[in-house]
Amino acid sequence: MQYLMAIDAGTGSIRAVIFDTKGNQISVAQKEWTHLQEAGVPNSMSFDCEANWTLACGCIRESLQKANLQGEDIIALSATSMREGIVLYDKDGNELWAVANVDARASDEVRYLKENFAGIEEEFYGLSGQTFALGAIPRILWLKNNKPNIYKRVAKISMIGDWILARLSGVIATDPSNGGTTGIFSLKNRDWHVEMCARVGLKDDIFPTCHEVGSLLGNVSQKASDATGLSTQTKVVMGGGDVGLGSVGLGVVEVGQVAILGGSFWQQVVNISSDTLPPKDMGIRVNPHAVSNLSQAEGITFFSGLIMRWFRDAFCEMEKLEAQKRGIDTYEVLEEKASQVPVGSHGIIPIFSDSMKYGKWYHASPSFLNLSLDPEVCNRASMFRSLQENACIVSAINLEKIREFTGVKINEIVFAGGASRGALWSQILADVTGCRVKIPRVTEATALGTAMAAGVGAGIYKSLPHAAKELVVWEKEFTPNMENFAKYQEIKETWQKAYEVQLKLVDANITTSMWKAPGL
Repeated sequence: MQYLMAIDAGTGSIRAVIFDTKGNQISVAQKEWTHLQEAGVPNSMSFDCEANWTLACGCIRESLQKANLQGEDIIALSATSMREGIVLYDKDGNELWAVANVDARASDEVRYLKENFAGIEEEFYGLSGQTFALGAIPRILWLKNNKPNIYKRVAKISMIGDWILARLSGVIATDPSNGGTTGIFSLKNRDWHVEMCARVGLKDDIFPTCHEVGSLLGNVSQKASDATGLSTQTKVVMGGGDVGLGSVGLGVVEVGQVAILGGSFWQQVVNISSDTLPPKDMGIRVNPHAVSNLSQAEGITFFSGLIMRWFRDAFCEMEKLEAQKRGIDTYEVLEEKASQVPVGSHGIIPIFSDSMKYGKWYHASPSFLNLSLDPEVCNRASMFRSLQENACIVSAINLEKIREFTGVKINEIVFAGGASRGALWSQILADVTGCRVKIPRVTEATALGTAMAAGVGAGIYKSLPHAAKELVVWEKEFTPNMENFAKYQEIKETWQKAYEVQLKLVDANITTSMWKAPGL
């Protein structure tokens, strides 16, 4: 039997997942990690390459041990990661500097670019589908301005998933679905657009080869073999961004298909042709898909999974104890209790992530509105349900924005990631959107899509679409309750009005934004 390994570097954790070539998950090892603010650098989110490589190696070894496999049993591997996070290297391939996905240190640089290069953000967005909010240009400019000695030594750039593959094979490269999120990219050509850097006075010779997902990079090096337990015969294959490969793992590989990935962040993606121009208002992000010749219109809901983790850990000690006694997950206990709460969660309005406003992207201060002093009404169950409803409401708003710009009619949504394990959450998503919601058997779709990429590189599958059609199996389907849909339409409208008021409190410096894009 041959096996494939996927390494998934997410916002909140690193995982190694082993699959057989039929798409069955054999084992998984996961370790949580954090990305800390750099001392004296507000809104920064540094990525510690040495510490995080140790965690990655530990996951690889543990996944092999759990599966009772040896390194030589893994025919090929690939990696995926949170997008936008970048790693910069010197001429010898040593890491110099790295940041995670929502690092927002470069506010001054964003303002500088907008003030000194009139219309440049709009111009670059039209080519790349990306604004400066999470792009690499302002961050590299920050490095040039604040750490010039490091900037002078920069010889290569990659994304975080690419960094894992570079550690394993010694080859620094990228792909469109991950590299495209730097914003230094052409959606149409699916390659670097290095002239962007030259325009603003940055190095334009630091960009590695851009391969399509599934391209063979090489084999595991001896050094990496010693660190991980993998064989030097294991093939290392070009991976991609978590959303693109997550879509592949859901079978969302054709124009017009729709997916919601419910992880630390929630992404709502709609497949479109790669020659589709981004909207002029810059309200929605457009990325290269992991599948060649396709792009994805994308909405993002900030921190949905991380907010649930915070709520669980901050308030739900009793549910944790109950779950431990019953041998089930704490979220399962919370869903059981939340299922007894009526639609609308007794009017509780969570204020966390805003809907997608890519051109001017910031969020209100985290809060709950409309809390009651009646403990029978306002309690952990109702607050938990309100958070589930809110993630779905913001997703629905983002999908409406995508529909307006693409013209794609949305009747069916594929739902995956950790959130899709919740039956209540899946039903709420169907009720809020009015769409059928399909859940795949392997809910960790990003890892499965990454394993498919490894299999393409090893010659096991003809292409990503062929692998997806062969391996994706459906577990459940949720049909919307249209009576609840009508109620949620009203709740959605109320939430949007409430959020607008909360943003005004941030504008007045009365409350603090949960996250604000650089330059705002």
